[in-house]
Amino acid sequence: MQDELLFDRALVEKYDRPGPRYTSYPTAPQFHAAFAEDDYRAAAARSNAADNPKPLSAYVHIPFCESLCYYCACNKIITHNRERAAEYLEWLKDEIRLQGELFDDSRRMTQLHLGGGTPTYLSNDQLAELMAVLDDAFHFAAPEEREFSLEVDPRTVTAEQIHELRALGFNRLSFGVQDFDPDVQKAVNRVQSEEQVVGLMQAARDAGYASISVDLIYGLPLQTVASFDATLEKIIALRPDRIATYSYAHLPSLFKAQRLIRDEDMPPPERKLELLELIIQRLIAAGYVYIGMDHFALPDDELALARDNGTLQRNFQGYSTHADCDLIGLGVTAIGKVDDTYSQNVKETAQYQHRLESGRLPVMRGYRLSDDDRLRRDVISTLMCHGELDFDAVSAAHGIDFTRYFADALASLEEMQADGLVEVGERRLDVLPAGQLMMRNLAMAFDAYLNPAEARYSRTV
Repeated sequence: MQDELLFDRALVEKYDRPGPRYTSYPTAPQFHAAFAEDDYRAAAARSNAADNPKPLSAYVHIPFCESLCYYCACNKIITHNRERAAEYLEWLKDEIRLQGELFDDSRRMTQLHLGGGTPTYLSNDQLAELMAVLDDAFHFAAPEEREFSLEVDPRTVTAEQIHELRALGFNRLSFGVQDFDPDVQKAVNRVQSEEQVVGLMQAARDAGYASISVDLIYGLPLQTVASFDATLEKIIALRPDRIATYSYAHLPSLFKAQRLIRDEDMPPPERKLELLELIIQRLIAAGYVYIGMDHFALPDDELALARDNGTLQRNFQGYSTHADCDLIGLGVTAIGKVDDTYSQNVKETAQYQHRLESGRLPVMRGYRLSDDDRLRRDVISTLMCHGELDFDAVSAAHGIDFTRYFADALASLEEMQADGLVEVGERRLDVLPAGQLMMRNLAMAFDAYLNPAEARYSRTV
């Protein structure tokens, strides 16, 4: 609800520090190379043998882009050579078939997400091939039970293609807009017109997509409060069902592409907080509901309804409304979650090709959760999706005494409680309006592995 979010500049500045995003727990730094293909196959066998096997979900990574966006930190291949994508698609289909053999035919795929890179780098005919192989391997659920989404670069598709994608079975689209300001677009080498986005969003509505999302980034070079306010005004007028507002992490020492951004064009550190405050004020005033982290949705969107009725989920793709699934990662660098394990594929296409041509799954590393990991994952997920913890419910589910088990974690929250971010009682914990933006900080209190010196994280606010 709108009244459950309060922007307090002093508190945001105080708690804006590096920390995980908790799309998984344990987080990726804990994955290790000792976890291999046989461990993954064993996890799939255990998931099939469960009393009530979970439905299936898949993330498919398409790494190709036609041009380089300077802010991008994703795994991508910049090329105009379409043959490379055609070759990759053949390897991808091989992996899909190998993976499909591991899961019982009785299980159905209810979730599918194509990310990148640029998934629409593939032609619609190639995407049709991909969907056919996925359906054959994993057996798509009935159309009304599916959540099939696709990331779209507005520069790469036409209105006609948007309709064709709907016919292929996709019912959710995410448009990468980032910023409408032409100077900002030039500074990050992503020039696209407002007219393109408007036309494609109208095509998506005409085609009957269940949900249309827009991605924005704040903290980009040359952004000002006035310029981003103009972008927000245009986005609000388009009325997408969901809006994701990501904070740009400028780490040129880690990401080569970001070195192409001129240092003198970067906004001062305080600008980000000004932009965040602007985003919250404008979107809530426009009737959007704050879901958590970077996400807003209209009150009648499934995400907002799930947040209100307590069924909101969180996975590697962010917030979700569907039941917990076994997630199959497909393509280079893709991450999966099957049974009590996480796994990640190899990063290089040459390695990917070699593994598949040898008839092997391209699993590079992974992790199997302990009982303590599952407990802490449950606590962190509940906290980040629902903003509260019922100590007795957690104790009963995991056979522990919550206050004894998490005595250190609760003690570490005393400062946040004093600052009005959270209320900790004898039997429960509740996140207060001023603490909604600091959900990652709260989750960090329950992370048994957290060592900020080990890995470079984005900032928490």
